[in-house]
Amino acid sequence: MTQTYTEAALAAARAAAAFNAEQLDADASDPQRLGWMTGAPPAPERRMAFADNSRNRFPQIRWSFSHQRHFLPTSPVWRGEGPVSALPRALEDFGALRFTPIAADKPMSWADGLKATWTDGVVVLHKGRIVDERYFGALQPHLPHLAMSVTKSFVATVAASLVAEGSLDETRRVDHFVPELAGSGFGDATVRQVLDMRTGIAYTEDYLDPESGAIRLGRAIGLSPRRPDDAASLTDYLRSIAKQGEHGQAFTYKTANTDVLAWVLMRVTGVTLSELLHTRLWAPLGMEQDAYFAIDAWGTEFAGGGLNLALRDMARFGEAMRCDGVFNGRQVVPASVVADIRRGGERGDCERAGFPILTGWSYRSMWWVSHNAHGAFMARGIHGQAIYVDPVAEVVIARFASHPGAGNMFNDPVSLPAYHAVAQALRA
Repeated sequence: MTQTYTEAALAAARAAAAFNAEQLDADASDPQRLGWMTGAPPAPERRMAFADNSRNRFPQIRWSFSHQRHFLPTSPVWRGEGPVSALPRALEDFGALRFTPIAADKPMSWADGLKATWTDGVVVLHKGRIVDERYFGALQPHLPHLAMSVTKSFVATVAASLVAEGSLDETRRVDHFVPELAGSGFGDATVRQVLDMRTGIAYTEDYLDPESGAIRLGRAIGLSPRRPDDAASLTDYLRSIAKQGEHGQAFTYKTANTDVLAWVLMRVTGVTLSELLHTRLWAPLGMEQDAYFAIDAWGTEFAGGGLNLALRDMARFGEAMRCDGVFNGRQVVPASVVADIRRGGERGDCERAGFPILTGWSYRSMWWVSHNAHGAFMARGIHGQAIYVDPVAEVVIARFASHPGAGNMFNDPVSLPAYHAVAQALRA
């Protein structure tokens, strides 16, 4: 199957290739080679810290993304006392599998593609069996890695499950559940509008502007050093966001929506987000490792991007979504929820929202839906975090990365064709 890309998509892919060529490559930035945080204490040139925000810089992120607890307060997501669910192994050698990146003249191998996207770890499942599993740099199988906005898909899937079960009315306004948000930009938005990020709020998702909504939200949580005028907590910041435009109109990607959704979930269920993910996902899925959330000064979990989990556990969640919500012998997610996500939203929403490489894609319940011939859909996080689900090929790919560029436009030109090539090879 040949994907046709717009001129805007091709231009974005060429710009990404130019950016990537200017960075330290995967070998030169390998955290083991650079010796980050080794020594007792580490030498000055090997240190990173919260106070100067060096932990969030490249190449330091190649170590810090799998060691977030060294820098931030966290809340555990307990795996429970049950047995670990099986992921049988049937390893195959995909290293030489070739594909052509978007806007590229020459093909690339799967192994080289992983390096070209600064991959920290990847697991490929076919029909529920591990056919490829690789770790690079600082990541190890037992270590939780920062999932970034893949977190959103976990949280939204729980929310959509509660809707399907009748515990949450998606047509009700946010301020019905969280009166503190009355008068804010979110107050008169419905839960469904929040789930699909169709809210009209004065908030910008710009990772380079220190005054953008995304960066101010991060400082309110405590992900980076606060400024004197920053909100004291995540919920304080959410209450300060004003309305801009009308709800229910265009999809615009804004992380604050997920944190509002989590606030609603905590009010409806009466438990923390960490406990909710334990009972709804970690325990029934038979996860292998505990996970954890970054939390703010008041102990509120960062639902928009603060989940840290082991790679195989991320693959387990993806496999449940591939199998209509069934995993470990249980219906973990209602089948109707998975079907609704797979149907997607309005095609072309992602292009219109500023993601030109995602030609024809839509967004539904905080999942990215390709609408390709295989019906592939994704959970996506900045710097290259991903769950790729291909129902037709019966493939799930879970990938952690520490790409020097935050936005996924920097790795999509390589990653998306690579994922599809693996799926095609396994389907054959």
